Amino acid sequence: MFGFLRPCRHHLGPELHGLWSAHLCGLCLTLRDEAGQLARTTTHVDALVVSVLAEAQGVVDGRRAGPCPLRGMRSAGVVTGDGARLAASTALLLAADRVADHVDDGDGPFASRPAAAVGGRVATRWARAGSATAAGVGFDPAALLAVPARQREAEGAVTTLTRVTAPTEAAVGAALAHTAVLAERPDNVGPLDEAGRLLGRLAHLLDAVADRSADGLAGRWNPLEATGTSSRDALARCREAVAGIGTALRQVALDPGDARRLTHQLLVHESGRAVARVEQGLLVPARGSEPPLAPWDPARPPGADPGADPGADPEPDEVPGPDEADPSGPRRVGPQRGLLAGCAAAAGLCCTGQLCCADEFPDPWTGQPRQGRCTDCVDCSSCSWDCCDCCSECGDGDCCCSCDCGS
Repeated sequence: MFGFLRPCRHHLGPELHGLWSAHLCGLCLTLRDEAGQLARTTTHVDALVVSVLAEAQGVVDGRRAGPCPLRGMRSAGVVTGDGARLAASTALLLAADRVADHVDDGDGPFASRPAAAVGGRVATRWARAGSATAAGVGFDPAALLAVPARQREAEGAVTTLTRVTAPTEAAVGAALAHTAVLAERPDNVGPLDEAGRLLGRLAHLLDAVADRSADGLAGRWNPLEATGTSSRDALARCREAVAGIGTALRQVALDPGDARRLTHQLLVHESGRAVARVEQGLLVPARGSEPPLAPWDPARPPGADPGADPGADPEPDEVPGPDEADPSGPRRVGPQRGLLAGCAAAAGLCCTGQLCCADEFPDPWTGQPRQGRCTDCVDCSSCSWDCCDCCSECGDGDCCCSCDCGS
């Protein structure tokens, strides 16, 4: 259900992407400190909104974190404090709810009894850790803990779509509203609760639309099928939710600065892009759109056409001479290696996380720079970081981009 916000570095820009990374790493480390290493797998951008909102209201702390494989073995400044702890408790409780739901349904890896037993213990541990962390920042986790039971109750009766999404709405609304409590800004509680409810509704509906076909094939319960709601109507409600989030956010008093801009970018613009992605995904089978570009394929020679046959010989006029260099081609940053040495280097990159999560890493065989698989916006042809367009879309003078036009 969660993880639908996917900010692209080309939309955020250098300043906001740096702040986003600081919050992401801070959330990951807080999860480790509160619930152990395995809990770091619950890190996702949707929960990160809580930490960013807290900083935008003046609740922020930070420290210098040591080298991490997921940062390409680089140290970095990270955001910590009560905002990060509240975000961690939200991530843990939502993850516990989802794992417990999969265990109850016997979905995927939890279909076998041993895996279900392990999953149940993990969900229980995360729920306890999330509750303890929530208590440490004065947050009542009752709304989050009640999501599974309320969800099963809604699924077991003839219901409406509003009733189905209500548990998630209440949980996310409570989490976002508590950032105002931490900041001692009571006037922000109501608008943030409204924004959180709409964000929870958006997450639930997007998940239902995206999974509708798979749920039908697997015989799983889907809220759209159960309530007779078309995907078009659900997406219309999603667009209304995005508009409502923007309206609610304009009533929230936030401190000027990058945290305010990042909050606006995540809650308004990235929510809108999430709806567009799901809507486009429904149209892809009919239109037969081209597949996305792959960031790295070790079987493809450097500079080769991704759509070309990897086994075909290159054209003679495309093969440079031994002394020729392509000035427009990728620069070489390391030595070329043979098969075994390249495999060893690839294993090292994989074990340190650079193969996946570094912004750029040297190809283990050629030494040329490659883009990490988890870097945002692999195919940047659809990115349009236009400041003035961004400002005009906001309509409230709260420009999220690095410019001053219209603000």
